[in-house]
Amino acid sequence: MPDDLQRYEARAAVFKALGHPARLLMVDALAKGERCVCDLTALVGADVSTVSKHLAVLREAGVVESRKEGVSVFYRLALACVPGFIACVDAHLRQGALERVSMLA
Repeated sequence: MPDDLQRYEARAAVFKALGHPARLLMVDALAKGERCVCDLTALVGADVSTVSKHLAVLREAGVVESRKEGVSVFYRLALACVPGFIACVDAHLRQGALERVSMLA
């Protein structure tokens, strides 16, 4: 059972890392390709310190990886299944919205 608990804790860490709108926005961008912190900062509309903290959460959970090039740090998506999961969630949300609209009609 301890191995199972560790697995569930590791899964929870990934879901927790994805549990912020700014981090989901960055993950969506990284699904399209590698980005530097400066690009992600502009995308999120937050300061470098805040974006770096969000990226550290994603990196710690294994969702993203980074590499340094000179003074710039570039991030890429490490967990390839995340875009598919997000697409599944989006489809579920669309279906729910359609059902609510049809109930109102």
